[in-house]
Amino acid sequence: MKITWYGHSAFRIEAGSAKILIDPFLSGNPTWDGGWEGPAEGITHVLLTHGHGDHIGDSLSILKKTGAMLVANAEICTWFGSQGVEKTNPGNHGGTVDCGGFTTTFVNALHSSSLSQEGGGNIYLGNPLGLVLHFPGEKTLYHMGDTDIFGDMALIEELHRPQIGIVPIGDRFTMGGAVAALACRRFFNFETVIPCHYGTFPAIDPDADKFVEGMKGTSTNVLTPERGAPFEL
Repeated sequence: MKITWYGHSAFRIEAGSAKILIDPFLSGNPTWDGGWEGPAEGITHVLLTHGHGDHIGDSLSILKKTGAMLVANAEICTWFGSQGVEKTNPGNHGGTVDCGGFTTTFVNALHSSSLSQEGGGNIYLGNPLGLVLHFPGEKTLYHMGDTDIFGDMALIEELHRPQIGIVPIGDRFTMGGAVAALACRRFFNFETVIPCHYGTFPAIDPDADKFVEGMKGTSTNVLTPERGAPFEL
């Protein structure tokens, strides 16, 4: 499996025939100046955890240009369909959908989900989700989305046994680094964990230091990759 982080919560996952973008906040991301065209090359799927602009990002342009499949909650898929996106694969909490080459299970996340409109007001885009990706012959990956710690993370571990965790750590809008480390230590047996949702804006933590410190003494490999640099797991 090849993974590339583009800053914030944006990741490209390549496994088998699947080339996936998760939460592709790219052209508006102050920590990524490479645009969306490169990260979206050959993409087959766009997965969205929730409807905030810093997660939807360039999804509409990417989906229209590539013809990729959108995998998200029902409200997000309906809204994108109204914008001309043809291939949508909706689900909601507890559901699993076949994405062709992998499955996505929608799990809980403690956050909110809406899209700000120009001129004011918000479009309601359903409930936020975490995403568990199962690939034949590959490691299971859990992208938590934007969330706080919650006790039912223990059930996600029991049901899915994810080996790779993508974990928000920036505080203010998600759990901070120390709490995120507690979540990983208490509820999961990750082989590898990748912190995200930090260093993007002044309002959130600038680095992963608190998380890295909180994970010391565990057997989990903590990766803080360079933006745009792919790595293999």
